[in-house]
Amino acid sequence: MGNVIQTNVSSIGAQRSLGRTNEALGTTFQRLSTGLRINSAKDDAAGLQISNSLTSQINGLGVAVRNANDGISLAQTAEGALQESTNLLQRIRDLSIQSANGSNGASERAALQAEVSQLQSEINRIADTTSFGGRTLLDGTFGSSAFQVGSESFQTINVTLNSGRGADIGNNTRSLAGTTTNVGLGQTTATANTAAANNVAGTLTVSGSAGTSTAIAAAGLSAKAISDLVNLEESTTNVTSDARNTVGISSLGDGNVAFSLTGSNTTAVTITAGISGASLTSLSSAINDVSASTGIAATVESGVLKLTSERGDDIVIEGFTTSATDTTATVQTFGYDGTGTAVDTTTLTSGGTDSTRAIGVIKLSSSKSFTSTASSTTVDAANAQVSTLATVDSVDISTSIGAQNAIDIIDSALQTIDSNRAGLGAVQNRLSSTVSNLGNIIENVSAARSRIRDTDFAAETAELAKNQVLQQAGLSILAQANASSQSVLSLLQ
Repeated sequence: MGNVIQTNVSSIGAQRSLGRTNEALGTTFQRLSTGLRINSAKDDAAGLQISNSLTSQINGLGVAVRNANDGISLAQTAEGALQESTNLLQRIRDLSIQSANGSNGASERAALQAEVSQLQSEINRIADTTSFGGRTLLDGTFGSSAFQVGSESFQTINVTLNSGRGADIGNNTRSLAGTTTNVGLGQTTATANTAAANNVAGTLTVSGSAGTSTAIAAAGLSAKAISDLVNLEESTTNVTSDARNTVGISSLGDGNVAFSLTGSNTTAVTITAGISGASLTSLSSAINDVSASTGIAATVESGVLKLTSERGDDIVIEGFTTSATDTTATVQTFGYDGTGTAVDTTTLTSGGTDSTRAIGVIKLSSSKSFTSTASSTTVDAANAQVSTLATVDSVDISTSIGAQNAIDIIDSALQTIDSNRAGLGAVQNRLSSTVSNLGNIIENVSAARSRIRDTDFAAETAELAKNQVLQQAGLSILAQANASSQSVLSLLQ
């Protein structure tokens, strides 16, 4: 190219190279000052999109960690309150056992019930006032709530809190109620003039929280025997059974009474006693004298001699005779508690031929709701029968039978609360694992984002040094290129 002054190509080339160097140097300065490799979309459009997505995930995971910790705190609050409810229930149970003891009279049991009433109120107060962040936890309104423990939608863990109120916990029960035809299970007696074994042809199926039992035979068995069969299925159904048999004898006139009595030993024991002034004390004593053999205890309540088999064995009375003017006796059977109105009545006539067999009552129990289905109404009422809840609020230990029933109610209530606490403990452990896992994810995703977005200072400082040298060299060359045009002046001299 000739010597020209209008267009200095060397200067233009030097300027262009110096401009690129200055631009690269500016980028390096920005990266070193911000610590970020990507400061705008022009730096790395794809990297910008990926890093922003990772930032959203990291921020979301940070909030999820706080959410999970809130869930742990909530579960701990509820579980702590249930611990105190457990302590109160244990105290009620102790008082129930104390009240059930025969050494206590009505006034002592009333005093024990006064404390139970206060404990019942405190259980309800705890359930109604335990709250977390303004939400009550144990009054039955919480239900199941989802805790957001992930950075994406519907990444949740459900926490369920059941009611801890005394009206909502207790023992689910029902007593079988077969008809008197063919001597049904439960609240029945045999027809007068026969003490034949129960000849009901039927089965019982129990469906509980754990599953459904196979059909349980009911033919020719006592209430105790059937109860034992139900208990064999407890692991399948989570339903237990208990049997009890209470028979009342009344309308006995003054005179000598004799009959044979058969209970748990299946061998008849002769009972004889004299009745005077309508007092049944001597007859009660005669029966209690052989209770070790029969398993039958006798008490006198309001002019009625009550015979009770706590195991639920059949009570068989045979060969009834009396020297009284009134030659008959009334025999009644009662419900499981042995109180209230008799559910069946038969009459024995003196002469040594009349006899009766009383079949006990079967009570099914579970901490959770269940159904029982009988194949025949002689075994139980038609169709599937649903249990009813005997609640902690209904506990009344002012009577002996009330104290006995209270023990079962409290045991089931404790099972319910223990189950709730176990669930809360499990969800606490799960949420703790979630927090640990979220922390691990945050660490790894942050490292991935750093590799995309953050400045590598070692590389950038090396780039800075290079660009600074290039800038100085470019400036020097530009100066020389600009000065090169002056060489034309020598041609004009």
